[in-house]
Amino acid sequence: MKVLVTGAAGFIGYHVARRLLERGDEVVGIDSVNAYYDPGIKEGRLKLLQEFNKTNNSGFHFIRANLADRAAVKSCFAEHNFDRVIHLAAQAGVRFSLENPHAYVESNIIAFTNIIEACRHASVAHLTYASTSSVYGANTNMPFSEHRPADHPLQFYAATKRANELMAHSYSHLFRLPTTGLRFFTVYGPWGRPDMALFLFTRNILAGLPIKLFNNGNHTRDFTFVEDIAEGVVRASDQPATPNDAWDSSNPDSSTSNAPWRVFNIGNNNPVKLTDYVMALEAALGRRAIVELLPLQAGDVPDTFADTSALEQAVGYRPGTSVPEGVGRFVDWYQAYFGGSAFR
Repeated sequence: MKVLVTGAAGFIGYHVARRLLERGDEVVGIDSVNAYYDPGIKEGRLKLLQEFNKTNNSGFHFIRANLADRAAVKSCFAEHNFDRVIHLAAQAGVRFSLENPHAYVESNIIAFTNIIEACRHASVAHLTYASTSSVYGANTNMPFSEHRPADHPLQFYAATKRANELMAHSYSHLFRLPTTGLRFFTVYGPWGRPDMALFLFTRNILAGLPIKLFNNGNHTRDFTFVEDIAEGVVRASDQPATPNDAWDSSNPDSSTSNAPWRVFNIGNNNPVKLTDYVMALEAALGRRAIVELLPLQAGDVPDTFADTSALEQAVGYRPGTSVPEGVGRFVDWYQAYFGGSAFR
């Protein structure tokens, strides 16, 4: 198939594009390669995709463009006829949304509108897009289930991603465009984002600096290894959403519809205490962390736990990477990527 992967220079986007190329699909990647975090890491991911393309004579083509630019999106769809679209580009980061909400409107609302409108006019067979576990917000009934409402987000970032799910439903209803939203749960692994906890913890432990554990380290997270995530994304994309004929408008299921629309949790289904996550990192590094315990931050959710039974039943997805194994693979990548600079 020919697949558009937006955010192809991003953390998850890179791994999804690589997975598609490895199985023989043609991939068009699009990314603005902005400076929200070190563009050098994004360029490094792109270089690997281009090297894979050259070595294996695979079909990878990259477009450097901002998806909020409607003309650029229209040009991309005019040039290419896509069998699938996997939309992973977004402005990420819970805490940054407290400081710069306009970036989230541009990247998560305007860009999403441009993509879904292009998919509509091109009659794309299936749009799969990134949502987030953060949409569960104030919910405390765990494990988080797609079948329950998610209407109380605690940050603007989560509100924009929930808006994407609702926007997608309107297009699935009005234009019968099949759409699948994937609510990611704490993704980690090689080529990760420098603003995420594992990256920050690793850097500070190696430098002999304290690591900050908010909520006094009492968070639990459904940490999910990025290659497991990529496999789940590809499998979900392969099977277009269809209407749920049993959907009851008088007792609506929040995860499906009588339109070709659905949302899935995509996580490890195994919450881990943040302190245990740190212990796995200490074991991989062979060093002890200096820990600074701090109160809960504004917008933080204390715990996440994914009920992933719906996705497993639909596409046969079940992650298989334990936290100690995944953290160890991240540390191997980190030390190889940064070399001696990792220890300064």
